[in-house]
Order: sequence, then C-alpha cells, then structure tokens
Amino acid sequence: MNLVELQRALRQLRCSGMAAGLEPRLLEAQTARLAPIDFLSTLVGDELLRRQDRLLARRVQQAGFRDPDKRLDTFDFDFNKKMNRRLVFELATGHFVAQHADGLLLGPPGTGKSHLAQAIGFAVIQQGHGVCYREAHVLLEELADAQLGGTRKDYLRHVTTVPLLVIDDLGMKRLPHTAAEDLLEIVMRRYERASTLITSNRPVEDWGKLLGDTAAVTALLDRLLHHAHVLTCGPRSWRTRLQTDRSAS
Repeated sequence: MNLVELQRALRQLRCSGMAAGLEPRLLEAQTARLAPIDFLSTLVGDELLRRQDRLLARRVQQAGFRDPDKRLDTFDFDFNKKMNRRLVFELATGHFVAQHADGLLLGPPGTGKSHLAQAIGFAVIQQGHGVCYREAHVLLEELADAQLGGTRKDYLRHVTTVPLLVIDDLGMKRLPHTAAEDLLEIVMRRYERASTLITSNRPVEDWGKLLGDTAAVTALLDRLLHHAHVLTCGPRSWRTRLQTDRSAS
C-alpha cells in the first residue's frame, strides 16, 4: 500500500487527522529516526487533536452565539476596574455548571455583559459542557413558534436540559405578556438540574414591572438566586466611551 492508498484508507476509517498528517509525519520520522511507536503516537495525537477541534466547532455552532468570536482574552477589564475579574474567570472554569448553579450579569447597556456571557459560554464548551445561547426575546419567540407548531414539548426539553442556558439582554426589547410565566417554567425545570446564565440591564428589583407579573417573577428569582453568582458590570459604558473618543478625534 503506497502513501496515497494509505491516506485513502485512513479517510475511509474516518481518521482524517492521521491522513492529513501522514506525509509530514513520515518525513519527520525519517529525519529524526523516530521509533515506530513514537511515529504512531504522533499520528494518533494528530487524530485526537482533529477530533477535539471538530467537536469544539460543532458545539460552538450548536450554541448559537450571536457573536461567536467573543473571548475573555479580548475583553478590556481595565475599562471597568471595579468589575469582579476573579468571579468572571471562576465562571469560565465551568465549575458552576458542574454544580448546577446559576449566574446573573447585571449592569447598564454597553458594559460588556453580552461579551462576557458569550465568552464564558465558549469557555464552558471548552470544559466539555453543552451550551445554548439565546437573546431573551428570541428565546420567547421560538417558544411561541414551537407552541403554534405543536413542538413546544420538544423545544422545552432542549432548553431545559442543556447544561448551560445563556439568556442574554433581558430587558432590552419588549417581551410578550406570557414572558414571566414562560421564563418561570424554564427556570423551574432547570432549577438544581442545570445552569442558567442571564444578562440584564435592569436590576432584579425592576423585573416584576419589566415582565408584568410580580408573583411569577418572585418565584423565578427565588430559584434563580438560590445558587447564583451575581456579577455587576459597569457603571461605565463601552458605547459611551466610543462616542466620546470619536467626538474627541
């Protein structure tokens, strides 16, 4: 079996990482006079790395991030120096997901809540957990569409069993009159079974007015805050700073 035939056979065995690295690894083995077991180890390592990369890419795509390139290493922590950086990196370890705890990122618009939520979501995926990201209004719209389409049960099963559900921008857009009840149902089903991370530009004291059902919101917050990590973002706004910088220039 020559090189081309061997590469074709590896692809048929779904070992594309080994197939892609076969030729350069052979040259490396000849140059460095690698022992057969060392040569085979490098090929197997190439395959494992390719599969890990594919799994990560698939999980990121399934998460549905609005801005999939947001990362912690591109977040400017120096802009809001009072932010609890230690808590951010603690959330990024994914321990809170393993513990079925929750998280709240609160602060004015433009303070980086969405960036952090998506960056934490990506870090959690790297730790091996599944993530689903939805803006609050999109989540409720999809739930309403599922109700009309007769697939509400299946949709709820997905959003209530994924290890981390990120609900972003609660309070940014007008929500349907059933928002409080729908969010309560989701949070209740996830309570102490899976983790929920919510970002909002409104303090929790305003959620009753925001969602229009004080009783449902009280029950929601009772469960959400029981095992919650609360991060305050702000008070400075990125967008305000950018506008100021443009005006100055």
